[in-house]
Amino acid sequence: MGTRGPIPERSEARRRRNKNDDVGLVKAPSAPPAELPDLPEPDELWHPIAKDWYLSLRESGQAAFYQPSDWAMARYAAELMSRGLSDGRAPNGQFVAALNSVMSSLLTTEGDRRRARIELERKPTVKVVPASVTAIADYRSSIGG
Repeated sequence: MGTRGPIPERSEARRRRNKNDDVGLVKAPSAPPAELPDLPEPDELWHPIAKDWYLSLRESGQAAFYQPSDWAMARYAAELMSRGLSDGRAPNGQFVAALNSVMSSLLTTEGDRRRARIELERKPTVKVVPASVTAIADYRSSIGG
């Protein structure tokens, strides 16, 4: 699958299924893998946003696919991000585009992962019924209506 064009829908959201739709599709849990390699801690001098981004990669499901070279690239991206955020000037468009490209190669957004035919399984959502709706339903059943 290429990196251009519209972002494909998640497999469960597609209405039409072709024979080869799921060929090459890799599914992984949305939680981080049980064992991560010994990863370097974020640099204490990094901007807080760069630190948060770097640490979030450890908690993401795509970390299961990362090799040591990917973690090195993540450190490089966090360093670039930190320098860009800390210099006090407005970000340069070319700099932002280059940083986004590095982040895309690490599959940091859902769109990047879908283009690469990788889906992180979502945790099932629990449907919560507001108390007021339940109370009205109980009231109606108690009066026979």
